[in-house]
Amino acid sequence: MQLDLSKRWFAWAMWRLAPRYDALLADRKRELLSQVSGTVVEIGPGTGTNFQYFPRGIRWIGLEPNRHMHPYLRLAAKSAGVAVEIRQSRAEDLELNDECIDTVVATAVLCTVQNPIRVLQEIRRVLKPSGRFVFIEHVAGEPGAQLRTLQRMIQPVWSCVADGCHPARDTAELITQAGFRPVFLDSFRIPLGPVSPHIAGIAVR
Repeated sequence: MQLDLSKRWFAWAMWRLAPRYDALLADRKRELLSQVSGTVVEIGPGTGTNFQYFPRGIRWIGLEPNRHMHPYLRLAAKSAGVAVEIRQSRAEDLELNDECIDTVVATAVLCTVQNPIRVLQEIRRVLKPSGRFVFIEHVAGEPGAQLRTLQRMIQPVWSCVADGCHPARDTAELITQAGFRPVFLDSFRIPLGPVSPHIAGIAVR
């Protein structure tokens, strides 16, 4: 019961706060997400802030384990004029056939999953040959930097209020070591305190 209330609260908070975060990433989202085509799987789509960036004509499948996000997703999809298929699946088990997806999208998702290595394996499994994994993620600070120490210190509390988010996760390294070839990755910062370091890019199956 307590966990369900937490999930419900987080969905409401995301609905209110996600547009502010989205505004900081709008240019990069516009550049990356406007290029997708075919069947697109978005893992952890949250409240649907990415709908405005997708081109028309794609087949969109959203895998969102928090069922309290689903009403917000449908509302955002209707507003954007996007037809959606929403499934309550975890990223560690995508429940999709091998090599059937053109593009997998993740924005601020790999920080929250329990097993990011397993998630990346699943993404590679479901992508068609030459399929693309498009990502924008906040990541750990530089090794030895004060920011990285701070991220580790705040993680217990941060994870509790941010749906399991790990601010000190080295997601860039995980993606580059996951077997994608090639990987196009850009590092940048946004004014967001302990989660200011970000990466964005495309990894090819």
